[in-house]
Formats: sequence, structure tokens, C-alpha cells
Amino acid sequence: MPRRRDPAAPRVVHRTARVALRVTAGQRRRCFGLLRSAGDVWACVLEVNAWRRRRRDVSLSGYQQLCRELSASGPGTFAELDSTGARSVLRRFSDAWFAAAKRRSAGDVLVRFPRRRRGLVPVRWYHGTFTLDGRQVRIPTAKGTPQLWVRLARDVPYPVEQVRSITLLCEGGRLFLDVTAEVPVTVYPPGEQPDPGRVAGVDLGIIHPYAVAGPDGEGLLVSGRAIRAEHRMHLADTKARRRAVSRRAPRPGQKGSRRWRQYRRRTRLVEGRHRRRIRQAQHEAARSVVSWAVRQRMGVLHVGDPRGVLDLPAGRRHNLRLRQWQIGRLLQVLTDKATLAGITVRLVDERGTSSTCPACHRRVPKPRGRTLSCPHCAFSGHRDLVAAASIATRAPGGGSTTPAAVVLPEVVTHRRAGRHLPGAGRSRRDPRRPPWVARGSVGPRRPAPPPGRESLAQKARIHNTHRKPGER
Repeated sequence: MPRRRDPAAPRVVHRTARVALRVTAGQRRRCFGLLRSAGDVWACVLEVNAWRRRRRDVSLSGYQQLCRELSASGPGTFAELDSTGARSVLRRFSDAWFAAAKRRSAGDVLVRFPRRRRGLVPVRWYHGTFTLDGRQVRIPTAKGTPQLWVRLARDVPYPVEQVRSITLLCEGGRLFLDVTAEVPVTVYPPGEQPDPGRVAGVDLGIIHPYAVAGPDGEGLLVSGRAIRAEHRMHLADTKARRRAVSRRAPRPGQKGSRRWRQYRRRTRLVEGRHRRRIRQAQHEAARSVVSWAVRQRMGVLHVGDPRGVLDLPAGRRHNLRLRQWQIGRLLQVLTDKATLAGITVRLVDERGTSSTCPACHRRVPKPRGRTLSCPHCAFSGHRDLVAAASIATRAPGGGSTTPAAVVLPEVVTHRRAGRHLPGAGRSRRDPRRPPWVARGSVGPRRPAPPPGRESLAQKARIHNTHRKPGER
């Protein structure tokens, strides 16, 4: 019988925080041994299903069936990996199998079942099997093996009694621990809680990850230009490194040298750092949206779902932009933070919101910039905010797409995501950019700071002395 939640009990949501590990050489060797043993469990499941397919038998995909096969293998089969960690790998395989089967039954014939081997597979342990004492964590191991205590790089952001599971994983050659906890939904004082009758529209984009329009003429624009610049500079750096080492690459069939192994290790570290930077910037952008919604007492967020554009071929360059957009992650991060704040998120159809005039309801050609101008009624407004205002009027699950009673923002709040990224600080110059590339016109000079305050911007250099400051 499923458990019934007490209506009087506070609502809780599951949150996950990723914490790096500080381990010695021996601890690092044992942790990677656990991840490799988890990969062996994954490979064993693939081999068993391959044998069954050759015998015309039904593949093992259910979690209980896989656990029975694991218990029949006996203890000590997978080195220091205990049964709880091995069962977490079986759970991961079963979930991936049934997710693929569900998508195939829905008509997506391009989806494939999990049949690829993995060298390192994340391992998860549940509450009661591990020990968390400040920054010290005891990772469970098989019976008869010495205990494995590791040290965290920082404190866990949740109380110990709320932690429900830990997951050991590797990213970019570094070891991390994902700590999942049950966090209660925010409780507000009377009169300050989100109002379910107040609905705001959210438009997802690349230049602006989130553009929000509220019912009272309030708007929010979160700039993602720093994220886009990080993607571009990372791609340029990757190409430059590949060109530099292409002549030193080992030939096919030749074992790599020490220098080549160091280059591959450095590549993994840079890729992992790039992913962490982008992930942190996405969290900052979603936090800005939820904080704004809490101040405005928004109870519902209508988010336009643009995932349909991923199936449209748009050329090599634009396909790369869509791949770097990470729509699913933006939706997931926003939903998690909004749920914790007690705000409901609903996905709606966003087709035509950025190309339809909210005044005369006619199609408008796509503008080159961010300003949408209607040639029929002379309406003009910010393209992303117009789309967000139209999304707020649409109902989830389909229905009429004709904008009705669209409230356009009159007061817009601007925020920037990714202030930790290179070039997004005080200098606004990417340190990875060579000096000869950074030269050029600095544009119009900024106004002088108020008396008693120091400007954070560097002094502008006027290369053309015959022009006055501020002229182009």
C-alpha cells in the first residue's frame, strides 16, 4: 500500500548539491575502483541480455529481476563494491531501459536501448548506509574490506538529518559527491505568500536565458551574454589546443606518450571546469527569476517550451547554438527552485509568441536585434518581453494561441548571469583573449562616477585623438 502523506505535514522537495572530494592517492585509487566495479556491473547486465537475445529470450529489464541475478552471483564478485551500490547501478539501468521503451512506444524510433559499455558508472547509497560527520563521509564498501573515509572540500549546505542519499561520480578527472536532501518548501508570513491568481510568463532564449513578464507591467531580463561568450571562447581554445598538438598526436595503433597523456588529462580538466562554470551561471539565472517572482508574489509561472526547435535542421552553426542552449537543464533548474519557493511551473506552447504583434495579432518578420517592430500598426517593443507577455496568456495543454489581454512590461529589471565567468568582472576583458585581439575602439566613454565613489571600469583609451570623448 502506498504511503499517504499527512496533509498537515510540511511539503518537502528533493535538492542535490555537488561537493568536490579531497582525497589522498590511496583514497582516490579506492574511489575509482568503486566506479570501475560499477562499470563492471553495467557490462555484466549488457552481456547477460546479449546472451538472452541470442537464445530468443526476453531481456532482463526489471529492477527486481536484475537484483535476483545479482544475488545469485554471490559476494565479492565486484571487488569492494557493496550490494547497495551495485543495486543502484541496476536501478539506473532499469530506469534507462523503461525510459527508452516509453519513448519508442510514443513513436520516437531513433531512441536506442542502453547497450553501450561504460568504464565509470556513478554509484549511489541511500540513507542509513553511509555516515556523514561534518566534512567527513564514510563511503560504504563490501563486507570484509577496510572502511573508506573521505573529506569534502566544503560543508554540505543541508542539515545532516535532511540528507537522504549520496552519489559518487567522476567529472573531468575529478571526484565529486552529489548530496541529496529533503528540503521543506518555504513558508511565508501571512499576506506574503505567492498568490495562485498571479501568473507570469517566462520566455527562454540564448541571449536572455529568462525573460519574464508579470501582470502589473513588471518585467525581468536576465542577460546570458557572458554564458554565450564562455561557450565561444571555450570552443576557440579547444580548436587552438587541437591544432597545437595535432603533429604530436600518436599514430593509429601506436601507444600514447607521456606528453600525450598529460594533454588528454588537461583536456578533461578544462572540459569539466567549463561545464561547472556554465552550470553555476544557469543556477544564478534561475535564482534571479525565482527571487523576482517571490518579491512580486507570483504563484504560477507559464514557461514557453521551445524544445520542438531541436528537431529542425538549421545548419551547422545554428545547430551548435541549440546544442549549447541546454533547454532541458534551464527548465529543470527553474522548476526545482520555483517548487522550493512554493511557485507552480506550467509548460505552455510558445509557437509564434516572438513573431506575433500583441496589438494587431499579425505576423511580424523576425527582427535583426531585440526590438520587435510591427509594420502594420507601428507597435514597437522588446522581442523577448513581448513573447513572455504572450506566453502568460496561454493555457497549458494547448488551446487558443491568439494573444488576448496582453500586459506589456513598463518597468523592466535587468540582471546578469555568470558574473564569475572570465571577462564578466570589473575589467570586462576576457583574460584568455590575446592582447592584440583586445585592441580597438572602446566605444563611448561612460559617465563619471558620483562624488565619493570610485569607478570599477578601466580608463578608456582614445586611439583617435582628433575625436572628442563619446564620439565614434
